[in-house]
Amino acid sequence: MAWFLGLGIAGVVLLALSFVLDGVLEGLLDGVAALDGLLDGLLSLPAIAGFVSMLGFSGAIVLDTTGLGAVGATLIGVPAGVLTGWFAYRLSRALMGDSSGAAPTDKDLIGVSGSVVTAIPAGGYGEVLVHRAGQPVKLSAKSPVAVARGAEVWVEQALSQSAVSVRPVER
Repeated sequence: MAWFLGLGIAGVVLLALSFVLDGVLEGLLDGVAALDGLLDGLLSLPAIAGFVSMLGFSGAIVLDTTGLGAVGATLIGVPAGVLTGWFAYRLSRALMGDSSGAAPTDKDLIGVSGSVVTAIPAGGYGEVLVHRAGQPVKLSAKSPVAVARGAEVWVEQALSQSAVSVRPVER
C-alpha cells in the first residue's frame, strides 16, 4: 500500500510543480526530438500528474478495502488514472484556450471620450486621460486645433501605444 500512496503523493507534488513552475519542467525536455510536441497534448504535466495520483490513490483504496491485492489494485487504478489524466488534459486545454482575457489594443481607443489633462496647442502635443479596459490611462494627444485643459475630447486615431489624435467634443 505504501507504493500506491507514494504514487498518489508524487502525482499531487508533480501537479503543484506544474502550476508553480508553469512550463519550466516542459522546457527541460525541449532538446529531445522524439518528445517534441507530446507535452503539449495528452502527455502534459497536469495530465501525467492526474494519472499518477489517481493510480496511486485508487490503488491504495482498493488494497485497503478489498482483498484483490496489488494486481487487482493496479487493474482498477490504471483505468481510473487514464480517466483522470484525460479529464486533466481537457480541463487544462479549456483553461488555456480561454480568450476572455484578451488585452485591449490601440484600435479599442478609437471613439473613446476623455478629458484634457495638459492643454493641447494647435498641431502640437498635450495629454489626455481616457479609460482603457476600465482603467484610467494618460496618453499623449495631438489635435489640429488648440484644446484647453479640462475640455472633453474624442479619440479619432491611435498614433502609437502612448499617443492618440483627438478632436474636441462640440456642444
